[in-house]
Amino acid sequence: MTTALANKFRVAIFDDFFEAFGSLPKPQQKKVREFLRKFRANPTDRSINYEKISTFIDPNLRTVRIGDDYRAIVLRPEAGNVYGLLWVDHHDEAMQWAARKRCTINPEIGAIQIYDLVEADETAAAQPTAPAYQVPAMFSRLADADLVGIGVPWELLPLVRSFTTIEQLEGAVRQLPAMAYEGLKFLADGEPLPDVRDALGLSGPTPDVVPGDFEAALHRDTSKQHFVIIEDDEALQAMLDAPLEKWRVFLHPSQRQLVERKWSGPARVLGGAGTGKTVVAMHRAAYLAREVYTVDRDRILFTTFTANLAEDISQNLDKLLEGAPRKRVEVIHIDAWVARFLKTSGYDYSIAYWPDLPATTKTDWENAIASGPAAFSEAFFREEWERVVQPRGCVSEEDYIKAPRAGRGERLSRGQRKDIWPVFEAYRNALETRRLKEGPDAMRDAASLLRSRKASVPYKAVIVDEAQDIPTIGFELIRAMLPEGPNDLFIVGDGHQRIYGRQVSLGKAGIRIVGRSRRLRVNYRTTEQIRRFAVAQLEGVHVDDLDDGRDSVKGYLSLMKGPAPTVLSHATFAAEVEAIAQFVRAGAAERTCLVARTKSWVTKYHDELDALGLTIHAITRQTRDDSSKPGLRVATMHRVKGLEFDRVIVAGATAELLPLGSALARASDDAAREDIEHQERALFYVALTRARREVLITSHGKPSAWLTAAKI
Repeated sequence: MTTALANKFRVAIFDDFFEAFGSLPKPQQKKVREFLRKFRANPTDRSINYEKISTFIDPNLRTVRIGDDYRAIVLRPEAGNVYGLLWVDHHDEAMQWAARKRCTINPEIGAIQIYDLVEADETAAAQPTAPAYQVPAMFSRLADADLVGIGVPWELLPLVRSFTTIEQLEGAVRQLPAMAYEGLKFLADGEPLPDVRDALGLSGPTPDVVPGDFEAALHRDTSKQHFVIIEDDEALQAMLDAPLEKWRVFLHPSQRQLVERKWSGPARVLGGAGTGKTVVAMHRAAYLAREVYTVDRDRILFTTFTANLAEDISQNLDKLLEGAPRKRVEVIHIDAWVARFLKTSGYDYSIAYWPDLPATTKTDWENAIASGPAAFSEAFFREEWERVVQPRGCVSEEDYIKAPRAGRGERLSRGQRKDIWPVFEAYRNALETRRLKEGPDAMRDAASLLRSRKASVPYKAVIVDEAQDIPTIGFELIRAMLPEGPNDLFIVGDGHQRIYGRQVSLGKAGIRIVGRSRRLRVNYRTTEQIRRFAVAQLEGVHVDDLDDGRDSVKGYLSLMKGPAPTVLSHATFAAEVEAIAQFVRAGAAERTCLVARTKSWVTKYHDELDALGLTIHAITRQTRDDSSKPGLRVATMHRVKGLEFDRVIVAGATAELLPLGSALARASDDAAREDIEHQERALFYVALTRARREVLITSHGKPSAWLTAAKI
């Protein structure tokens, strides 16, 4: 493409085009690729025959022939040099898609919006009518300009004005532009208009909108949510190679603001499952590496809690960045970072983690407990060690006596603490003799090295994903890596997904986020039906906000609709497995994952389904989900954290496994039991919210009480 032509035309692609492209047969995809190369190079090429269809509502839409039977739908405004590729499909389906569409610029927010005008009119006409005094319209107190200002097209105002129930609004989800539906849902939930505008990323100055100026509109964040300007063939081919990975290109305006903002200090981003926290964190890393820290020696650390998730993030960052900017971003999970840092600093201790301690160390633990007061159980000592001694950094009797024990069920007198401490002291002495440190102590030692300036790190910024699973001492370490300043720490997490039992306090770790906390509220992964079922599992559970406050799911919603989760109970294991096999065969096995509570049960389902002739791909700590591998995915609930699938099967949802009976039996008191149950509920929530479209929950024998009590 010549420089003159590049400056003359703007070629943009609508996000739904990639989904349509991904559904085409492979031979047709090849023809579309050939057309796109020509279209991007010169959309006015004489060989491209734009056909204006008289039956189309929008005079700016054209069809373009791709082979004998397929058509692309192109936006070609009467004025300007913008060409937009909107859709591609078989001839009849493409014509049907375009016939009702209107592509306009919203006069208040300046976004290019595509919506189905005829269907919207029909929907409005179909709404039941009632006297205003009996059933008032939902948005009667808002002016037209207010509604247009959150993305409602002027032409759809009659439809929106006709809504009297939330069911009518939800029924129009396919007729309304995504931003408009999102804003209306927030309003329907009682959110004030200014808060809604802020959640939509519209709190900035009102743009100066010129009617018909599509080129200016393409450069606004509100349009970038759904349109991408194609600058070169390499970028286009990368998008076509993975057409469903739209997260790489399209960001919600509120997400883009988080990514590209100059933060004056540490920033925290909360959000429920599927709201794009990890996507925002990855784009933040890419933005900093490309635009802010551009010197070759600059480094950005991206860390998270598990090795599998760190590997996934690293591979996804390869799709966002390349060359020198990619080299500036280091991705590693926090425990691996600690081990590497201490080793290079001359640390002469080995590091071990519960429950994978060496056998000799487990014996040391048992011996220490045997020497202590018989009035306390092993479970009590284990919980006291993990929830008080280690998090508080207790290394002396006095430390332990003074340590807060909030959340522990059994109150202890000063005398009882003095009697108990020798157990922990004996265990610590045994660890020292073996030159061994547990993970939290290793983190504490690493932080001490950094604070004493005996060691240093090269980072300009640190980005933390899945922050809810990193302990407070981990954040003390992260804070010690670099001084507080602009763009220093970017932290994303969700206490609802805490599955490792650690409650973090950023403030206690020395990380100040006052005025720099934001929330993502729209679930882009799962359907609203799945989201509601998953959230219901956490009803009554206290969830923290990572900084000693309380989090909630108020305003958390999904824009997609679909079937409610299916719950099937069977008399026998064999009957359950047969039902699972039928479900797998009815859809794409490669986009389906079976999850179970424990490794042993995953193995049982794996072996039985394999015996029925199904191809199985196991996801383990050592084996990632490889999209090139065929077959049904199987994994534990813990292992699917951070992943997503079209369909999820939660198998073995029995009274004994959900919640895990053996875990509850280890609790030393009611408070500990409640903590474990909350953790089990969070794990179930995580498993459910891995699904994009469909959830099947199966059991054999006695089903979990969580299922019989659930509202589906």
